[in-house]
Amino acid sequence: MMVKQKGLLIVLSGPSGVGKGTVCSYLREKQDDIIYSVSATTRNPRSGETDAENYFFKTRQEFEQMIKEDQLLEWAEYVGNYYGTPRAFVEETLQQGKDVILEIEINGALQVKEKYGEGIFIFLMPPTLAELKNRIINRGTETAESILKRMNVAKNELQMMKHYDYLVMNDEVSKAVERIQSIIEAERLRKERILPYYEQWLKEEL
Repeated sequence: MMVKQKGLLIVLSGPSGVGKGTVCSYLREKQDDIIYSVSATTRNPRSGETDAENYFFKTRQEFEQMIKEDQLLEWAEYVGNYYGTPRAFVEETLQQGKDVILEIEINGALQVKEKYGEGIFIFLMPPTLAELKNRIINRGTETAESILKRMNVAKNELQMMKHYDYLVMNDEVSKAVERIQSIIEAERLRKERILPYYEQWLKEEL
């Protein structure tokens, strides 16, 4: 009986405004064998966002009940809102041998790393701080005070890059996605991941 490889858990995070959502969406278009894990959040939907597709939009009471019942792989409170990853879906999908990508905030990513050290942790970098500020401004959803607050948070978040396995610059979305695809392909070929498969293969009778 062949050994079934467990799926890869790919964790993509970075400072607010760096373009995580855009990069993740483009990656999913280019590589449809990666399953996107939808996060739960208490923030309000942005224009064009759909419940259960972009996020599971929850009330604070609903989210806190999920925390209490240990239904989340990770969770964090960021700029006044909760974000978290439903546990069951991720674990079941990985056991089926399918790769899962989490697009999450940095505090959440570090929680996942404590619980699931074999994950692949990718930090998405802005080309410059000035470019990061422009991207936040261009959303058109933030006040001047909110922009300043997000930039101060982003500076602190950038210092957390040392805890990640890979640093990927998002200068152009297509290039950033190509870099991430290269990382995933290399990780799929790591000896530690595929050795059990080939050891079993060698035991088969000719």
